[in-house]
Amino acid sequence: MSTGNGSEIGSTEFGSTMVEKILAAKAGKEKVVPGNLVNTKIDLALGNDITAPVAIKEFGRFEVDEVFDPEKIVLVPDHFTPNKDIASAEQALLIRNFAEKYKIKHYYEIGRMGIEHALLPEQGLIRPGEVIIGADSHTCTYGALGAFATGVGSTDLAAAMVIGEAWFKVPATMRFEYRGSLPEWVGGKDLILFTIGQIGVSGARYRAMEFAGTAISQLSMDGRLTMANMAIEAGGKCGYIQPDQVTFDYLKDRMTVPYEAVYSDQDALYEQVFEYDISRLEPQIAFPPSPDNVYPVSEAKGIDLQQVVIGSCTNGRIEDLRIAAAVIKKKKVHPGVRMLVIPATQQIYRQALEEGLLSIFVDAEAAVSTPTCGPCLGGHMGILARGEKALATTNRNFVGRMGHPESEVYLSGPAVAAASAVAGKIVHPEEVI
Repeated sequence: MSTGNGSEIGSTEFGSTMVEKILAAKAGKEKVVPGNLVNTKIDLALGNDITAPVAIKEFGRFEVDEVFDPEKIVLVPDHFTPNKDIASAEQALLIRNFAEKYKIKHYYEIGRMGIEHALLPEQGLIRPGEVIIGADSHTCTYGALGAFATGVGSTDLAAAMVIGEAWFKVPATMRFEYRGSLPEWVGGKDLILFTIGQIGVSGARYRAMEFAGTAISQLSMDGRLTMANMAIEAGGKCGYIQPDQVTFDYLKDRMTVPYEAVYSDQDALYEQVFEYDISRLEPQIAFPPSPDNVYPVSEAKGIDLQQVVIGSCTNGRIEDLRIAAAVIKKKKVHPGVRMLVIPATQQIYRQALEEGLLSIFVDAEAAVSTPTCGPCLGGHMGILARGEKALATTNRNFVGRMGHPESEVYLSGPAVAAASAVAGKIVHPEEVI
């Protein structure tokens, strides 16, 4: 159900949302409203092995001797790593040389790295109240920690590396309230898939998406990061959850500098308010060719699979691996299925190793990879052939996303993915437990 709050967007007579407050503060303004154009200071600028090389070449045109702040730039080669070919190796080398020349503190390469949007929160680089840009659309992940975080183009990243600023049109905010208790096997991935299915891939175009309600308060930080990660799949400029005790507990041992949490005012103006009772929600499945083509798992059962992928910046965190391992423990992957498990960071890999999760996957005859985006974007290590079907915990399933344009990708959470790997077809986890 959706409702508007009956007031005109852009009015200065009402309170502000979290995003509006952050942008106002970083722009040196008392208040901003949706539609305003603002130039803001940025707290972090991110690039990867696909987008950073373009930014670095543009950076060279400025003919400057230094970046705006070598501690506020993060470079993570993660998409085509370990390097799959000469071209990807050259891209990684370009980034490495740039990081060395400009003394970039936060440069993370294979063996010391992870998928960027899992790595940065883990390393304590994301703080509430900050403005974070990244030349990758899933930079919106960091809104789970109460930051304004959004993707930008490589040329914007280049300019930011020089001047430490970026410009934005202040987005209107849509509020999503999830009522009820989370059913078993339902997590952040299911909530965000359900939401995208309700409003469509353009339903929040250039809007801030505020996630709230009792169900959100029950989510772990891993589940919250998953939700914010896929705000872009609804067209959102950003997605965020206001900081609470879960946030503070996550940050407690990661923060070395003070931060200030920012909250939406009680009388903040929202473009729309959506309310969902999720107490009976089933695990959700996004059918090809779009993340908004969503059905409950009961309507997806029986679709044969050739590949299952558990990983990515969406669902490659330790909680995801624990859930998948609990489902697949003492079972075998179906002989007609390839199962790929990709821990999102080196730290998650080590933790999964110490907890015995990787042994569970190997015993089940799954393949475990070093951290990489890999198959998510059809990069490598999991490309689909013509006619093959995959179920993945990744975030996109467009035509040709994971390989051949006549292959198909279905999206789910880790529990359904693991169960389906055992069954050889899409099933509810309860069918194999």
